Amino acid sequence: MKPFLCFLVAAAVLGVGSPSRADDAIVTYKSIAPDRALDLAKAALATCRNHGYQIAVVVLDRSGQTLVLLRDRFAGLPAAGTANDKAYTALSFHMASGEFANSIKSGQLSAGLSALPHIVTLAGGLTIESGGNVLGAVGVAGAPGGDKDEECAKAGLDRSVTSSISECKKRRKIGI
Repeated sequence: MKPFLCFLVAAAVLGVGSPSRADDAIVTYKSIAPDRALDLAKAALATCRNHGYQIAVVVLDRSGQTLVLLRDRFAGLPAAGTANDKAYTALSFHMASGEFANSIKSGQLSAGLSALPHIVTLAGGLTIESGGNVLGAVGVAGAPGGDKDEECAKAGLDRSVTSSISECKKRRKIGI
């Protein structure tokens, strides 16, 4: 009887069989869907084209993996890699890459952070968020200035959100 009592005490102390410990092992998260990422990238590319810019656009999921890479025919050679790094910077620091650059310049963040791999201090990378969750990031490179890259990225986000809302309304209307 004594060994069994010791086992019960040990199990209670260690939490063996406790459902709350098992629940802690399961993680649920949201990420941007590939089709939504493609819509966002196409919208950003179209916006830059309308302004006469040849760019590359990258959309990363919340883990930093590439979902979409679109590069216009005459975009500069470094555009695709730079777009990826802008998105990666935004995702890593949960802020626009231009905001990150300003935080480095002002001394709010250590300049050493910009030496990390795939981190850039250029505008054009934005986080993709919904309901307080970071779903991924978008980066645009190749326009004549980071402010213009960011404008195209923002237009892609705005159009993606607008199309998502209209799609939900259409589904409700037809009863899906």
